[in-house]
Amino acid sequence: MSFQNPIFVALDTPDPAVAAASGGQIAPHVGGLKLGLEFFYAAGPQGYAQVAATGAPIFLDLKLHDIPNTVAGGIRSCLPLKPAIVNVHTAGGLAMMRAATDAASEAGDARPLVVGVTVLTSLDETDLAAAGVAGNASDQVRRLAANAQKAGLDGVVCSSHEIEALRNDLGPDFKLIVPGIRPAGADVGDQKRIMTPEQAMGLGADILVIGRPILKAPDPVVAAQAIAASLVAALAAQGQR
Repeated sequence: MSFQNPIFVALDTPDPAVAAASGGQIAPHVGGLKLGLEFFYAAGPQGYAQVAATGAPIFLDLKLHDIPNTVAGGIRSCLPLKPAIVNVHTAGGLAMMRAATDAASEAGDARPLVVGVTVLTSLDETDLAAAGVAGNASDQVRRLAANAQKAGLDGVVCSSHEIEALRNDLGPDFKLIVPGIRPAGADVGDQKRIMTPEQAMGLGADILVIGRPILKAPDPVVAAQAIAASLVAALAAQGQR
C-alpha cells in the first residue's frame, strides 16, 4: 500500500461531528486522516464511520500494547472498520507483534498496514533514562524497529531524527511514519524531537503525521496545500542534484 500524498492529518478531537467536518474539508488535499485514542474512546466505531465517510484513508492510532492474544483480538475488532493503517507498541515484544500481523492478515485484500510505535516523540534521553532505558533515543528506536521488522510488521512510527538510520538499517520498503512534524516557524507544542516536512521527506519518510500546524491554521486547506506544494518542490529539487 502506498500513498501519493504523504500527509496524514491528526484529527485530535473527541467530537465526531467536528472530526468529520474538518476531515471532509481537508481530505481532498492530503493523503489520509489519523484518529487516535481521544477520538476512539469518545466516539467509538460510529464516530469512526462518520470520518471514514470522507473517503480518506484512515490511520487508526490506538497503540495497542497487551499480551499477544488480546492484541490480536483488538486488531480483529478493528478490521470491519477497514482502516488503512493500525499500530501497536513495539515494546510489547516479538510474539505480540506477530500476533498483530497474523490477525490483520485475516482481512485478506483489505488488510491494513500494521506499524509499530518505537519511542514517542514527546520523550527524550532524560525521559528514557528515568524509565530505565540505557543509551540514547536513537539506539532504542533502532532496537525496537529491528524487532518490528523481524516480527513482520510493515513499518514503524519514529521521530524524524531516526529516519536516516532506520532507512539504512531496514531497507527501502519498510514504512517510516513520522509524527512531530512542524513547518518552519510553527509552534513546537509538546514535541521534543521534531523536523520540518521537507527535511523529513528528504531523509526518506513515507508518511508525515501533521496536526496542529494544519488544523489550527487560519485556513486549514491553504495550510495543507502549502505543505504539500513545498514537499513536491523539495523532492523535485533533490532529484535535480
